[in-house]
Amino acid sequence: MKKLIKRDKRIVEYSPEKITRAIYKASCSVGFKNISIAEKLSGIVDKTIWNKFKTTTPTVEDVQDIVEETLIKKGFSKIAKAYILYRQKRAEIREAKEYFGVSDELKLGINALKVLKKRYLLKDDEGKIEETPSQLFARVAKHIASAEKQFKTPKKEIKELEEKFFNMMRSFEFLPNSPTLMNAGTKIGQLSACFVLPVEDSIEGIFDAVKYMAIINKSGGGTGFSFSNLRPKGDIVKSTKGVASGPVSFMKVFDVATEVIKQGGRRRGANMGILSVGHPDILEFITAKSEEEEFSNFNLSVGITEKFMKALYEGKEFSLINPRTKKTVKKILAAEVFDLIVASAWRTGDPGIVFIDRINNSNPTPELGVIESTNPCGEQPLLPFESCNLGSINLSKIIYKKRIDWDKLKNLTELSVHFLDNVIDVNVYPASRIEEVTKSNRKIGLGVMGFAELLIGLDIPYNSEKATGIAEKIMKFITNIAREKSAELAKTKGSFPNFKGSIWKKKGYKKMRNATLTTIAPTGTISIIAGTSSGIEPLFAISFARNVLEGANLLEVNSLFEKVAKKKKFYSRELMVKMAKTGSSQKIKEVPKDIKNIFVTSFDVSPEWHVKIQAAFQKHTDNAVSKTVNLPKEATLGDIRKVFLLAHKLKCKGITVYRYSSKKEQVLYLGRDVSFPSSDEGHLSADSEYSGGCPASDCLY
Repeated sequence: MKKLIKRDKRIVEYSPEKITRAIYKASCSVGFKNISIAEKLSGIVDKTIWNKFKTTTPTVEDVQDIVEETLIKKGFSKIAKAYILYRQKRAEIREAKEYFGVSDELKLGINALKVLKKRYLLKDDEGKIEETPSQLFARVAKHIASAEKQFKTPKKEIKELEEKFFNMMRSFEFLPNSPTLMNAGTKIGQLSACFVLPVEDSIEGIFDAVKYMAIINKSGGGTGFSFSNLRPKGDIVKSTKGVASGPVSFMKVFDVATEVIKQGGRRRGANMGILSVGHPDILEFITAKSEEEEFSNFNLSVGITEKFMKALYEGKEFSLINPRTKKTVKKILAAEVFDLIVASAWRTGDPGIVFIDRINNSNPTPELGVIESTNPCGEQPLLPFESCNLGSINLSKIIYKKRIDWDKLKNLTELSVHFLDNVIDVNVYPASRIEEVTKSNRKIGLGVMGFAELLIGLDIPYNSEKATGIAEKIMKFITNIAREKSAELAKTKGSFPNFKGSIWKKKGYKKMRNATLTTIAPTGTISIIAGTSSGIEPLFAISFARNVLEGANLLEVNSLFEKVAKKKKFYSRELMVKMAKTGSSQKIKEVPKDIKNIFVTSFDVSPEWHVKIQAAFQKHTDNAVSKTVNLPKEATLGDIRKVFLLAHKLKCKGITVYRYSSKKEQVLYLGRDVSFPSSDEGHLSADSEYSGGCPASDCLY
């Protein structure tokens, strides 16, 4: 007997080594590491199979049944139980995967397949999936590598680069933003995640912005707007002798248009609306989302100036200025505005804060004008009509023997910069003006995901000085290597056209391919595909229920926690179900204290540590950092006030808070009534494809 029938009816080579490996893994999970015993047991299984299937071919299930029987007969009941539980878990996963109908050669997680099916894998005219996850990455790699043809790169080198791009994505060491995964190598061809559009103070200017937004949303991009140039409510409109309705009323037009488009059903529209703190309509803007159904396609942020913060600290008034006349309309206590921001953020999660002066202080091309807005999740400040593409390195993949593999990180950074720079050249832009501005500055945003899992792999608590130290060290390293690679690319491909008047020229660089290089994005869906924690967020939960089939829930446990729990011998399915009630291990007495310290979740981390981690990354990031300070339901107004003030003190470029359950509709829940065969308790449920920060809209870059 040399053949075996797989579950999909394929006939493959029979491999005794795989049986040995399976038994050894099961024995290791119960603390019994003995390869020689595993080999002896495997030999017994092998002999049994030969005797039983002399003239027929066994199935995978037949072999697994014999493994179970052998382990039990030979007195290895604990190993048998571990093997049986593993079989059961794999069966549940297979059932779910069959439900999604995706061919999975990469052995992805359930939620990764769910996301890929819904948004990324190409479909035919009847909606039938026509590519596998590997084929998706091959499609993207080929298209991005093809940019080299413009520079007369030899075919062999292009093919080698394509292979490197493919392997980097296939191994989930790096993934680009969603539009690149969805549209590379397709007729749409729009690959950028982030856009900022100007909103001029005229009907023509406003509806031009709506038109461009619609085109961008349809292609999968997110848009940011500053409404600060629009005249305030009640102001004179000379052409009609009427009065203006103000920025908030026009924002509704953008919101409705986004709702109608729905980005072709693949991704929700995502917009950022910013209004200067000195605009006369600022109080109306701050409370614009007091009704939950209002502006559901927008994140809102107040553009905070240093002048305002000075007035706040000194307890003074602040001028509200009409952008049309440049005259002061009234004066108001800065504290009154700030208190309203705090109260609204506590109640609804909006608005966030953008420190707009700080953003402009690091504007790489100040001669081209002022930055007024960012992309939807705040991490990418851009000039009007500018776009940017993003990508993230998976930090959970750079750990080797509880140490950071700096050589691997260097190689990944260099290859990622090359990838993102190529995106600019093969991109299909939604408007010629956007293409012109984007190619003049060639901004890219390389960031990270899996930071929480990196810390766990290093045995470092998220809420610690060691964690902030690692954050700074990693981001400084990535940014420095990225700049070196950009300068290297510029030697053969040329600097970005606006290099001459940029900060890079003044800093002594002779060449630079990209005006900016690093950005920390929330990585909502791409971190799910990669099977790691989102962006620089802590774990949301350690154990939770995943709604994968109609009426069925699959218990999911963080793989690192499960591994440690089995190694330390406190793992049990019952314990994981119990922990799924809150997602946290902190109040579970069976979990050792040292494990609790390492495996902290979002609500276990105090607000101050959330901000400290963000500030540590911002210190060495060209653009900005997207991070949500997730707060428990019991968080106070004082907690939110402290977060905003600490963010300013620690030199963040913006900050967002979200108090649990402050919205009726949110993407992750605690205590939902879900059940498993062994329990009917309420548990944390994660039936969304969302994972991470920026909860107010679908910022899934």
